[in-house]
Amino acid sequence: MALRFYRSIIPAAVIALVTSGCAAHAVPPSDGAYPALQTSSLLASHSRPADSTSILKKLTKDVVIGSTVDAGNGDQGPRSISIVPSNSHGLLTKGDLLVCNFEDSKGVAGNGTTIEILNPTPSSTPVRFFQNVSIKGCDGDAISSKGGTVYGAGLTSAKIVVISKNGKAQKSYSGKTITDPFSDTSSDPPQNFSPLYIYGGTTSGGGIVSISIGFYGNGLATQVAKGFAVSKGSQALAPSGLQYDPATDTLYIVDGVTNTLVAFSNSSKLLDKDEIIVQPGGKTFSCKYPKTTCATLVYSGSPLNAPMASALLPNGNLIVANTQGTANTLVELTPQGQVLDTKVVDSSSTQGVFGLVARGTNDSNTVLFFTDTNSNNVQELEP
Repeated sequence: MALRFYRSIIPAAVIALVTSGCAAHAVPPSDGAYPALQTSSLLASHSRPADSTSILKKLTKDVVIGSTVDAGNGDQGPRSISIVPSNSHGLLTKGDLLVCNFEDSKGVAGNGTTIEILNPTPSSTPVRFFQNVSIKGCDGDAISSKGGTVYGAGLTSAKIVVISKNGKAQKSYSGKTITDPFSDTSSDPPQNFSPLYIYGGTTSGGGIVSISIGFYGNGLATQVAKGFAVSKGSQALAPSGLQYDPATDTLYIVDGVTNTLVAFSNSSKLLDKDEIIVQPGGKTFSCKYPKTTCATLVYSGSPLNAPMASALLPNGNLIVANTQGTANTLVELTPQGQVLDTKVVDSSSTQGVFGLVARGTNDSNTVLFFTDTNSNNVQELEP
């Protein structure tokens, strides 16, 4: 399938702090396998309590939820995946899975134009939520927890489209700031009268774009960070796997070129152009307002191997998906940089896992959904 590895992304979140140019420092391995990384004291004060419980070790059962192939036009190649939060909204029901199709019926990457709804139970049948060339190369489907609005990102269309809860396009964002969006994630207002923020990773300068919407939001797309590595070719990578943690106001970003996981602190306060600049190598940062918003290196190196997708767990830890080496390997880490476990979820040597999302309220009931383009399925890892 031509361009099977072509650019795609999933939302990720990270915790950021430190002074300008600071990087994390290695500390002795906690388990003798992989080095943990020590973040700054400022980061620690804004973090959740450390939880070293491995969720991946608990998830021993792999269940097929259903195909994502669109019944109307045959779109396939599932990428981004989100869970509908809160109560029912229009076509969306709480707990439903939203999935972007990145490929068309012939398997041509970057030609998919559909977002599907699946019930999160085995043998589910996909129902089309939205179809339009405005999201061509769909690789992002962030959703607001309070209104059911979906934000579809199209890598090929170079647009982020606002989609109503009834599956109707309302507005789109495009232009040189939003060049080839790789993924997106939403951040509901952290305080009363705060805007809703949509964050997107782009290939434009390895940038992170923030769009503030609603109360006091200006509705404009601002590139608040730049400098993440971007690769070219059939296995292109750019800042992706965006995840937002509302408990700490932290945005996490995966960089598959430098094999790093990075955190932005106080991300809802990122308002100026290029507030954070990632230095070459992806491990140090220059910050315009280091006492307020900055970045830290959460983890770097093995077992990360060209990671692209990520998921934020209920306990604040993260799982990322590799795309090279032993492809389709999941890596579980704490925000403090401790590797807890790894798991191969698809034995194929072909990259297949592009989307991850977790559901649950504690370590005991957490499950993980992932998309697999090798089977065109959504699957669930459960205890």
